Amino acid sequence: MDLVNHQLLLAARPVGLPQDSDFELVEQPVVEPGEGEVLVKVLYLSLDPAMRGWMREGRSYVPPVQIGEVMRAFDGGVVVASNDEGIAVGDHVVGVFGTQEYAVVGARAVTKVDTGLAPLPTFLGTLGMPGLTAYFGLLEISHPQEGQTVVVSGAAGAVGAVVGQIAKLKGARAVGIAGGPEKCDYIVDELGFDAAIDYKAGDVARGLAEHCPNGIDVYFDNVGGEILDAALARLAREARVVICGAISQYNATEGIRGPSNYMSLLVNHASMTGFVFSDYASGMADAARQLHEWYAAGKLKSREDVAQGGLEAFVPTLLRLFSGEHLGKLALQVAPQ
Repeated sequence: MDLVNHQLLLAARPVGLPQDSDFELVEQPVVEPGEGEVLVKVLYLSLDPAMRGWMREGRSYVPPVQIGEVMRAFDGGVVVASNDEGIAVGDHVVGVFGTQEYAVVGARAVTKVDTGLAPLPTFLGTLGMPGLTAYFGLLEISHPQEGQTVVVSGAAGAVGAVVGQIAKLKGARAVGIAGGPEKCDYIVDELGFDAAIDYKAGDVARGLAEHCPNGIDVYFDNVGGEILDAALARLAREARVVICGAISQYNATEGIRGPSNYMSLLVNHASMTGFVFSDYASGMADAARQLHEWYAAGKLKSREDVAQGGLEAFVPTLLRLFSGEHLGKLALQVAPQ
């Protein structure tokens, strides 16, 4: 096989925001898949806030990417060679294939997707890991009841947008916190949220008091920091706080800021739970089936922001996650489809 694979390796652990110098672009020959393996041509690379944590050395829910290793990433691609009877050449698949143009992986590590239902990037967002994260965090941990108020930060992002929509499907009120008028209009006008709070425009605490007069029953946190504190101060009795992420803290150079209003959990008999979607592996198939049904019925909407430029555009595209310069699921096109 004469194909050449370009790979992006982690060359140094970033301090603050990642830089181009933290990565090295290398070439490797593409090898034939062995028995039970497939060769995937990567078409789209998912950009996720979790990537910043994977670059950091230390204890976490998964081992960190080691120096000299291919940067971990969720990908969508097409099978170009197969040594497994269950996967055919031409199948579109998603999986953790890394920041590279080709990947040889075990057939069990890929999930076939139906691009007749949705474009491939959608399976990296609403119908993929972010959608499953929203589903399990909201329905398995916080159990929103009809009429209760669900607040989600990062509401215009890949996870937050799905959280708000599922909350509405379950009869709850959905209040989203997002940055800028465009994102706030999007979650209300297109996704059906009941209200939006623009954290860039002013006082989040005031917005929460206005839109959550009876308190917050469920707070789904994607950002941490000051916004988490504002939400904690507004909890209703027996509220559930779901910790999904803390994107405002991932590039901090002086340590992560923890919540100062945590005593609100005691006062309101509330709970705070952290999780990752892989905790619910046994329910993954059923959750995916439900997301697909909602999407096919038009009850779940999705938007993907797909950047161009291939692997060389990885770092500037990744940085858009932390500046908020994207709407919906952020992905990078690695090769033409």
